[in-house]
Amino acid sequence: MNEKFFIEVNCQQKCHGEARVCGDVFISRRIKEEGRIIVVLSDGMGHGIKANLLGTLTATLSVNFTREHKSVQRIAEVIMKTLPYDSVKNMNFSTFTIIEIDVEGEVRIIEYENPKTLIIRGVHLFEPQWNCVILGKDRNQRREVLTTTFKPKKEDRIVFCSDGVTQSGLGTEKYILGWGLENLQKYIEDAIHEEHNISAVKLGTKVINKANQNDSFYPLDDISCGVIYFREPRKLMIFSGPPQDPKNDTMFTGLLKQFDGKKIICGATTGDMVAREWDETIIDAKEMFDPELPPVSYMNGVDLITEGILTLSKVSEVLKNYNSNYSPGKGPADEIIRFILESDEIHFLVGTNINVAHQDPTLPIELELRRTVVHRIARTLEEKFLKEVTMKFY
Repeated sequence: MNEKFFIEVNCQQKCHGEARVCGDVFISRRIKEEGRIIVVLSDGMGHGIKANLLGTLTATLSVNFTREHKSVQRIAEVIMKTLPYDSVKNMNFSTFTIIEIDVEGEVRIIEYENPKTLIIRGVHLFEPQWNCVILGKDRNQRREVLTTTFKPKKEDRIVFCSDGVTQSGLGTEKYILGWGLENLQKYIEDAIHEEHNISAVKLGTKVINKANQNDSFYPLDDISCGVIYFREPRKLMIFSGPPQDPKNDTMFTGLLKQFDGKKIICGATTGDMVAREWDETIIDAKEMFDPELPPVSYMNGVDLITEGILTLSKVSEVLKNYNSNYSPGKGPADEIIRFILESDEIHFLVGTNINVAHQDPTLPIELELRRTVVHRIARTLEEKFLKEVTMKFY
């Protein structure tokens, strides 16, 4: 993460028709020790399993070679030599967009036959200098790869997509040649104008929903839209478990009170401790949206209170299996996930006082101690969602 802003990365997708496997493949990696983020969107030719395999191969190669600091020409040459080639159509079986962000905040984009990446600065298109790299060996002769490098500013957005977006509506009376890049650009600019701080998740969702609508809600191709948003970090603290030493209750709850961001308490005992220290009253919700978990509660100064270890365990499991088709419900775990996905920095403040209820041997074997569950959630958030995570245990 750059010192000045947080980098939110997201990609939303819809499959071709009724296909269950998307031929567009999105991979993102944070190389924490180097302060780099690598994002790749590849589009395998056609759709379904074959396209997904080609897209996965392309995306994996792209990430690995970019991670090794290979040159633009070397990355493109290796990918194109590895992929199957259609000699009749004179084209490779996959296209790709690679975006690399380094610790200094510099962005490098490498693009091969995907729709042109849009960089929106404020509410208008920003055009850096694009260069064309021509591959001049063997079957790759005259294959053109576009590349650019620029320094992002706060509130910049990078929008990249597969041709399922720009070609949506192809053959219809309104978009006989497809929706097109210009219409996509205007749609994005209008969306940002209407909601200046629209998140990467929401903007990408709006784009693929519009493309889906252009295709009369039966996509003629796989549809993918990735968004990278440089902005002020949105912070969340998840507070769970009393400290090991009760003498630290006041200090512990004070850290929560002073936190500048959204606040969630996981655990009835923890909630009672905070209410006592803050001299507040907990109000229990009456509706039960998840039969596996107790209903949520509320208190002044806190955004949400839930049960502890069971809820966190479910959060961990949902995040592990999460994909862009997941739609959060209204249960306690769903509410926490909604807060997490809308946040950039997640801070866990965890007490290590053991709850004797969790030592009952009759409880399910998968029930884990709070510390283990928190570590598992943190790892998923860092590796899968590129979130900034801190953990403090008392």
